Amino acid sequence: MKFKFEDLIIWNNAMDFAEEVFLLTKKFPEDERNNLTSQIRRASDSIALNISEGSIGQTNPEFKRFMGYSIRSLAETITYLHKARRRDYISENDFNKLYEESYNLMNMMIAFKNRIN
Repeated sequence: MKFKFEDLIIWNNAMDFAEEVFLLTKKFPEDERNNLTSQIRRASDSIALNISEGSIGQTNPEFKRFMGYSIRSLAETITYLHKARRRDYISENDFNKLYEESYNLMNMMIAFKNRIN
């Protein structure tokens, strides 16, 4: 037995993406723990959380609205990645890897949202 969102590729990719962000933020300085570290973790976790929450909704417009929240959370995460890179908390390689993953995930999520009637 499963919830329907567990079969969604975008949900699984969002879960993986958030775990990568979590592991990467373990390297952030201690003085960022309550600021950038916390914010980027919450934003990246919100991507999958909103997909799952929206999928349980009673209407497609509701699911579409939650997909919008999820897309916004991904955009927020991308901005935090830029901040982390500018502050030299992450390497150029780590940034590029997560940026490419987020770009692909964003395109998948937008396409999925557009297919919801």
